[in-house]
Amino acid sequence: MLKLIYNTYRTSFSGLSRETWLLSIVMMFNRCGSMAVPFMGLYVTQSLHRSEMDAGLIITLFGVGSILGSAIGGKLTDIIGFRPVQILSSIIGGLLFILFSTITHFSTLCILAVVISFFSEAFRPANFTAVAHYAGPDTITRSYSLNRLAVNIGWSVGISLAGIIASINYKLLFIVEGGVSIIVGVLILSFLPKVKDFIKQAKARANSMVIKKPWQDIFYVKFILLTTVFITCAFLMFRVVPVFFKEQWHIDEFEIGIIIGLNGAIIALFEMIMINQIEKKRSPMYFIVIGSILFAASYLILSAPVSYHLAAAVLTIVIFTGGEMFALPFINTIVISRSNEHNRGLYAAGYTLSWSFAQVIGPLAGFFIARHFGYNWLWLGLACMLLLCAYTFSLLNAKKAEPIIEAN
Repeated sequence: MLKLIYNTYRTSFSGLSRETWLLSIVMMFNRCGSMAVPFMGLYVTQSLHRSEMDAGLIITLFGVGSILGSAIGGKLTDIIGFRPVQILSSIIGGLLFILFSTITHFSTLCILAVVISFFSEAFRPANFTAVAHYAGPDTITRSYSLNRLAVNIGWSVGISLAGIIASINYKLLFIVEGGVSIIVGVLILSFLPKVKDFIKQAKARANSMVIKKPWQDIFYVKFILLTTVFITCAFLMFRVVPVFFKEQWHIDEFEIGIIIGLNGAIIALFEMIMINQIEKKRSPMYFIVIGSILFAASYLILSAPVSYHLAAAVLTIVIFTGGEMFALPFINTIVISRSNEHNRGLYAAGYTLSWSFAQVIGPLAGFFIARHFGYNWLWLGLACMLLLCAYTFSLLNAKKAEPIIEAN
């Protein structure tokens, strides 16, 4: 049995380029360092002794900066290349995080929140584009699955370390995150090869051809708008559901941490194997539809009148994680299939904007509905929205993109 598991893992990870592995390791460090923002609310209220409204404002400003960073980072990626964007965003973002730890003036912190998240989020479309650049046609989905594996490992380790660091000193969180971000920039600078004459080639392409923009791709616009709704619904599993577990099901913080942590553990253990087995058997959209249905099912469990809350919570996360493993790797695949090397940064920015909007809109809307109408209405509403997403995804044309570059 162990030999079978080992051989399956080896097959799943085989054929990926050295650069793909490097980018995933870099992303693991990047996510491992993303430990300060989840504790931002506690930092503002507990360490700076500001109100909950002030904490909410800082968190919202981080979301605003991330939207700007996604959009402009994608454009810069197409102009100067994914390597310099990752290097600059990591190093500058890291220095700003360290600066953040030294500031107590609230208005200055608000400005820094926007600027820091701008540089932090600009990293994502550049990294997304880099993975596509180094992946072969037969390894694109597995390359992104490896990247997601790295993200989940980094996130799990980072959150665990963040709790320990925050118990010592909140300001230390920002210093550690800034230091890790700078290390990420140095790793890319040292080990990721330059793309020769990228800027020169980009200018030549701009002068010799018309490069189709994402907003001119009707299929892509529909897909991203639908994906934004889908991700916003899914995002509440990690923002509102933990509060529900505590308030309504009376599960303690330690158990909530273990239950939520199952998400990353299951993905780390099984996603690459699953993708290796299924990626060529059906269209990407087919698996996204399955993922949407599983997401809906996980929210329906939360609205069921169950007595064994701990078991129901575990089942919710397991089913949700299954939906995530089906949907997200293949959303990446479709985004990349609509783009090419000349406009991939802008396409990647469109996708990362979906996540940025979800982070800003989702928690605010979710908590508002829960407080004014009750959690059950929220869960039923999310389930209906996700089932509608599944139906609409199934209606979208999943054919390969037409050529993006047209002669002038």
